[in-house]
Amino acid sequence: MNAPVRIDLRDASTFPTRRDEAWRYSDFRRAAPNTVALIAALAPPAPGGPFGDVEGEELAFANGRLPDGSSHVDITSAGGVLRLRFVTDAGEGGWQAGAAVTVKAGASLLLLETYEGTGGGYVASASLSFHLEPGATLERIVLIDEPAEAVSASIAKVTLSAGSSFSQTVIATGAKLQRHETEVVHPGQGASLRLDSAYLLGGARHADLTTVVTHAGAGGETRQITKGVATDTARAVFQGKIVVATGADQTDARMRHDALLLSDRAEIDAKPELQINADDVQCAHGNTVGALDDAALFYIRSRGVPEAEAKALLTQAFIGEVMARIEHEGAREIVEAFVAARLGSLV
Repeated sequence: MNAPVRIDLRDASTFPTRRDEAWRYSDFRRAAPNTVALIAALAPPAPGGPFGDVEGEELAFANGRLPDGSSHVDITSAGGVLRLRFVTDAGEGGWQAGAAVTVKAGASLLLLETYEGTGGGYVASASLSFHLEPGATLERIVLIDEPAEAVSASIAKVTLSAGSSFSQTVIATGAKLQRHETEVVHPGQGASLRLDSAYLLGGARHADLTTVVTHAGAGGETRQITKGVATDTARAVFQGKIVVATGADQTDARMRHDALLLSDRAEIDAKPELQINADDVQCAHGNTVGALDDAALFYIRSRGVPEAEAKALLTQAFIGEVMARIEHEGAREIVEAFVAARLGSLV
């Protein structure tokens, strides 16, 4: 899988296409206009957003701009809670913005990242980086809720240090093309990594969840689960790659992708990969795509539960494993409610 690209909306030659191996299922250039005019900034949105009930600091980009007019911010955190919001209200045009987050040694940060879109066929590009100093902890929770005609890409680079811990949960609902990509450099040395995600797709929506993890040193751990639901003519893409470099012994890395197809017209493209260049490792990956269990559905319906409700219960239970691994209770409850509402419109 190729290294992440940097998309510049002012230069269509930077738009990845199917010729780029890592974008073969998500042709950004085909989905986006040939020229994208950067749209005017919005007035700062009202504080809150989906995670407004979780107390903490808030930083909101409105059509790609902060209140001071800048499109990029550097953040050094000594811990706490940060709500990072990308709010869009546009029918066309686009924005590009980004943030670089450093978590100080020994500190613990909860990052609540949301993509809140209204309007129509805008194009959005977010570039982020995260650096965890030794012993730092970062839990990143991402909710992506955009219009069906939007085109968006969020690309993040994560650098861990010895003894650090990075946990990520992404909930994607798709758009005309929606891609969330995470590249992690894992040093080993007792650092731990959790990368979880779920996609909930209906209509003609498209979501692409791509991750690349490079274990560069000995003694590192990675756990990764992705669950998804696709119906109607939706298309989901999961690409997960774990690379264990020479000398990265005692690496323990596990990756799974499981999906439900609720329509014979929906499509799921899954590409889990392991590239192992060390001997003393424990690595595994798995992938399943199927329909709801007929026996379980029959059992629930035999208890007097209507078919639609029975399907919703089974689907929520299927996705539930992803939310259950969120460590912050308040954030977990918000994500569970968001997922339940979205599934209610799909099943």
